[in-house]
Amino acid sequence: MVPEAIAPAAEVIVPVELELAAPVAASAAAKPTASQLAKQPVVAGAKAPAAPASGLRQKADAAANATLAALLPHLAGNDSLPLLDRSAMFAGDVSRLLAAYDLTQGVPAQSSHAPEGRVQQVLKAAMSLVGTPYRWGGTSTEGFDCSGLVGYVFRSALGVELPRVSREMAASASGQLIRDRSALTPGDLVFFGLRGRVNHVGIYVGNGQFLHAPSRGKDVRVDSMETGYWSNRFMQARRVEI
Repeated sequence: MVPEAIAPAAEVIVPVELELAAPVAASAAAKPTASQLAKQPVVAGAKAPAAPASGLRQKADAAANATLAALLPHLAGNDSLPLLDRSAMFAGDVSRLLAAYDLTQGVPAQSSHAPEGRVQQVLKAAMSLVGTPYRWGGTSTEGFDCSGLVGYVFRSALGVELPRVSREMAASASGQLIRDRSALTPGDLVFFGLRGRVNHVGIYVGNGQFLHAPSRGKDVRVDSMETGYWSNRFMQARRVEI
């Protein structure tokens, strides 16, 4: 970071009457008092000394540093994306986070549209876990299985408790059932399976993509549900009441 340049001190014009009234010997050592300086005119266009760094700016810097520390280990562990793509995703997440940061209060800004704001909390919590390794039965940041990941995101972001396994989440009456994938909105739970039996769950993030913990040996990541392996295995979705 390049240090901020300090503006030069304003040039002060000493009134002629002060120069004439002071003896030569005294003028060599004496300095104007604070009250005299306050009354003296300033040259037009002179810049005032730079103000000290704002406390609000420091809060924003602290928020950015905390975000970097939290997300970089996860992004670095995700080998499925090129480095430049991971960097672009990370930069976008940080920009959106700082845009939502209320500098006047030092806390995240509150959305005027409550449901939309809570969905964004879910998506931010989910995206921060990209790169976390898969672990069968895992429910913590040390490793997740598919339902453990979804449950952790909703619990940590909103305090919402979901059933532990994917088939119970799919059967839960507390969420709106969605069968048409064209009706999906970000934050919906999406379920996959074979022969009518649900065996996998993820979180829809928009644009035909969902975030999930795929399988052993892989990390939490975002995949397409419109093409490839998952396109023919989608069964239904649930919209959790938040």
